[in-house]
Amino acid sequence: MTKGNIDLGLLLLRLWFGLEMAFAHGLPKLLKIFAGDLSFADPIGVGEPASLILAVIGEFVAGIAIALGLFTRIACIPYLITMLVAAFIVHAGDPWGKMATPLMYAVAAIVLLLTGPGRYSLDHRLFVAKAGI
Repeated sequence: MTKGNIDLGLLLLRLWFGLEMAFAHGLPKLLKIFAGDLSFADPIGVGEPASLILAVIGEFVAGIAIALGLFTRIACIPYLITMLVAAFIVHAGDPWGKMATPLMYAVAAIVLLLTGPGRYSLDHRLFVAKAGI
């Protein structure tokens, strides 16, 4: 496999898992905030509004950043934490099928934490290419 194929694979991984998380999961929560509805589950005991805001950061903000490849490794941290909370706290008593989905997102975040975003990313354009690396 060539380096270009790896970079293309990372782009596809970022786009799918970033945009899917942002728009299917994070955007509805963001719109809830804009509507003034701060009711939400409180799985880690920080209060409903704080839990909702943390979920929006982990899902919408981090999802967009991951899709763009902007501060990718940093964005993977709240994304990963949100998915681990969803899998192991929110869905702790549920069947495996309910835990599997957030764990798939978590695995994607771990892969991007380990590999970085690849050449087809804003991180590469802004920080690597300009540095001449």
